[in-house]
Amino acid sequence: MPTVRRIIVGVHGSLGSLQALRYAADEARQRAVPLLPVTAWVPPGGDVAERRHSSPYLRKMWRDDAWKRLWGAFDAGLGGVPQDVLVEPLVARGETGPVLVDTADRPDDLLIIGTGRRAGPARVLHRSVSRYCMAHARCPVLAIPPSALMDEMGHGLRWQLRRHALIPDTPDA
Repeated sequence: MPTVRRIIVGVHGSLGSLQALRYAADEARQRAVPLLPVTAWVPPGGDVAERRHSSPYLRKMWRDDAWKRLWGAFDAGLGGVPQDVLVEPLVARGETGPVLVDTADRPDDLLIIGTGRRAGPARVLHRSVSRYCMAHARCPVLAIPPSALMDEMGHGLRWQLRRHALIPDTPDA
């Protein structure tokens, strides 16, 4: 196994990122290296809108919300912060892909990301963080595929709309 100095994992609370967080915590435990969970945030409306109407109060609220998402992901994915792993959390302002690549900036880092699932319009509207990281990272990138349960949830139950008559049944005369 190549030497890894630290493990960086992108965390934002989605099922895919929770899967990546669980895997990253196990890797950090096995390799006895620090785990750096990273949550990136941008102001609603983007940086341009925030620069026009800058508000330190709102900026603090958005940053605090990102911290809540990070701690919530630990609770949802691992039942809390693991005590047997050195965890060095980071919340950074910026787009997720560039923040992760800038954090995992050394060849002996290992960047772990969840691939998640995207279908239809979401694929067009949002850039793929995993593709960005794999194309720009200066360290090895491990992309964790969705779990079998997550895959089942994506293809499982399909609700069908049924057309009901608007007029109640009337007896024939």
